[in-house]
Amino acid sequence: MLTQSKLKELLDYDPETGLFTWKVSRQGVKKGSVAGSDSHDGYIKIKIDGKDYYAHRLAWLYEYGYFPENGLDHEDRIKHHNWIKNLREVSNQCNMRNTGNPSTNTSGVKGIYFANKAQKWRARMKLNGKNSHFGYFEDFTEAVAHRLAAEQCLDWSNCDSSSPAYKYIQNYSGEIK
Repeated sequence: MLTQSKLKELLDYDPETGLFTWKVSRQGVKKGSVAGSDSHDGYIKIKIDGKDYYAHRLAWLYEYGYFPENGLDHEDRIKHHNWIKNLREVSNQCNMRNTGNPSTNTSGVKGIYFANKAQKWRARMKLNGKNSHFGYFEDFTEAVAHRLAAEQCLDWSNCDSSSPAYKYIQNYSGEIK
């Protein structure tokens, strides 16, 4: 298993940029070159001793001395932004919640859509594979507030700040400039 000391022998990590560079020349790479390559899933992977590691998990090991037990979340949702302040250890469930709006979303807030038949805004969410419906609302902001209230009732700790509903309500109330 890769340790922090072994990692630090092989690589330098810049916590401000999230980039790793090789400290040693090896296997076709030169000392000082940027480590890693883009993977098919949008993350950066770095091969060490024949094993691929995600760069964000290596950043955590490099800074804190252990691989996270739970998931690591990129707060800005950009998979290759691996500076340490952009990473947080969260449950896998929270990590799955920190996703952007689906490409089919037209309201700008996940879980809120205009129901043409009812001619109202509908608030809903999928939880543990089941759809939950929170009502139909004349007012878009009221629908968003109900979605956010449901998120908070479900104890989505450490997930609020990444919720589109949370961001919308903060913007609406004037807390974000």
